Amino acid sequence: MKFSPSMKVAVAAGAALLMLTGCAANEAAPATDEAQASSLSGTLAGAGASSQDAAQQSGWIAGFQTANADVTINYDPSGSGAGRESLQQGAVAFAGSDRAFKVDEIEAGPFDACLTNDIIEIPAYISPIAIIFNVEGVSDLNLDAATMANIFNGSITNWNDPAIAEMNPDASLPDQAIVAVHRSDKSGTTGNFTDYLAAAAPEAWTAGSVEEWPAEISGGEAAQGTSGVVEAVKNGVGTIGYADASKAGDLSTVKVKVGEEFIAYSPEAAAAIVDASPLEDGRSAGDLAIELDRASTAEGVYPIVLISYLIGCEQYADEANAELVKEYFSYIVSEEGQKAAETAAGSAPISDTLREKAVAAVDMIS
Repeated sequence: MKFSPSMKVAVAAGAALLMLTGCAANEAAPATDEAQASSLSGTLAGAGASSQDAAQQSGWIAGFQTANADVTINYDPSGSGAGRESLQQGAVAFAGSDRAFKVDEIEAGPFDACLTNDIIEIPAYISPIAIIFNVEGVSDLNLDAATMANIFNGSITNWNDPAIAEMNPDASLPDQAIVAVHRSDKSGTTGNFTDYLAAAAPEAWTAGSVEEWPAEISGGEAAQGTSGVVEAVKNGVGTIGYADASKAGDLSTVKVKVGEEFIAYSPEAAAAIVDASPLEDGRSAGDLAIELDRASTAEGVYPIVLISYLIGCEQYADEANAELVKEYFSYIVSEEGQKAAETAAGSAPISDTLREKAVAAVDMIS
């Protein structure tokens, strides 16, 4: 086909227009990226469970701030009790706690950061509590609930006690005093551990489920925080203690008797007991407190498990806090957020069923 001079000019002009349009589109791309960038900004303060610290710092905060460059999140691992108190006093916008608020605590309040006493509690961090020990020549140890309770209540005081030897026939148990290490501070980890003892060995452990070590139980050694217990066990002689499994490091850990088996801790076994347990009765729609079946004999479950909650207001007094908490909690319960915690802290990702409930609860925040 031949083109007339006028047609050639028109074709050339059209080609030039297409080139300009393409350049304009390429130049507009950064503006589109900019529009898609996060518009969130501000500082969010939280405090509470030290068990969550690795997940918070290296998992959730790192991931969320990467996606939201103008947001700063500070989390103080001051302990579960301190975190709940800080939320009630309005010193922080959210808390981490190794137990949910009790119903009567919620009713009594106050929650100074909130417009009402209605709170959101999300079981976002699931981890086994490891029973750690340091006994020379012993790397594997089996214990049932009653024997464990008698060790921590001071009834069993020597490592070659017949009750321990019976469950560990192949172990070279020394004639050595047991040093049982417990938390000195108010702790959700202590609450979960004693809750297990009270449920699984009620005759041996009569102190109940408590966050502060019972004053009537003398002896042993007290240590501040999870890190303190780990250090005391690691640096001691004939020591045994309890700590969030993510902090156990290279210390030896106990296999716990469940039914007729001795079960080692693992994220999978921890998740199994949570999925097999119901929500507590008498809670509001956004309060997902779980009633753990500590005495379960189901196959493959590890009963000494910690569920650490994210706790916030259903209605915030400060709208800026409401927006940031809602977005941050949404990230934490997402598959991406749970994977980040698993990588950072070895926790067990929540199930899809629990995630659906968690997302519905987070959506209530305003």
